[in-house]
Amino acid sequence: MSRRSPELDNPLERLYNGFTEAAAAALDNRSRDRNETVRDLARDLLYPCLGTPSTIAAEVVASQLDPRNVTLEAEYYGEMDERKFYEVKPLLWLWRLFDMSPAGHNARLGLDFRRMLAARVFRRCGSDVKIFENVTFSFGYNIDCGDRVTIHRNVLIDDRGEVEIGDDASLSDYANVYTHSHDPLDPSRVTISRTVIGRGARITYHSTVLAGVAVEEDAILGSHAVATREVRAHHIAVGLPAKSIRIKKRD
Repeated sequence: MSRRSPELDNPLERLYNGFTEAAAAALDNRSRDRNETVRDLARDLLYPCLGTPSTIAAEVVASQLDPRNVTLEAEYYGEMDERKFYEVKPLLWLWRLFDMSPAGHNARLGLDFRRMLAARVFRRCGSDVKIFENVTFSFGYNIDCGDRVTIHRNVLIDDRGEVEIGDDASLSDYANVYTHSHDPLDPSRVTISRTVIGRGARITYHSTVLAGVAVEEDAILGSHAVATREVRAHHIAVGLPAKSIRIKKRD
């Protein structure tokens, strides 16, 4: 299917590009605490008319704009690298706030803004990456993302371990990719593994890739399937657990 390239009139293009570029410059300004920069960006996005808080509720709401006042689930994980995580935590919080704002539902602006953030959060973020709203990461800094990757709405990428996503791969709505597993006898024992989504692979709607599994090049994991072991290149796997039912034939 060919891709459309929606065009906006020049004033809107300048407005959207200017907003993302200004945010990027502010986030890269090391002379100012990044947490304060995100606090101010969040206020502009969510509460442009917010003045001095006059009630306890208003104080609570206002305090949540500052990432330092928020605890994310990943901060409870023992394997967290504090140096890496606290470098990207403000950006992860800004990402969530942006998705909750009206601006986050604008596909044109949203794709550019998230790509800008991903370039500062991921270990590597390739070119022309498309990330839609409500995508969730654990740390973010363990993700190696190739070129032209598409990550659709409500995808969960658990990057407690390393996640590699190859060029042209696609993760459809509500897909889940994991890198950790719990011991069945002692749930407090967690094993961290590397999970790979190969070049051109498609993880389709509501499907799950478990920790340490590779979905290889050009493979497809069918809707609602659970990949408990390798899905070989060019294979189509479906079911729970996922099993290969067909091999793609290419000219």
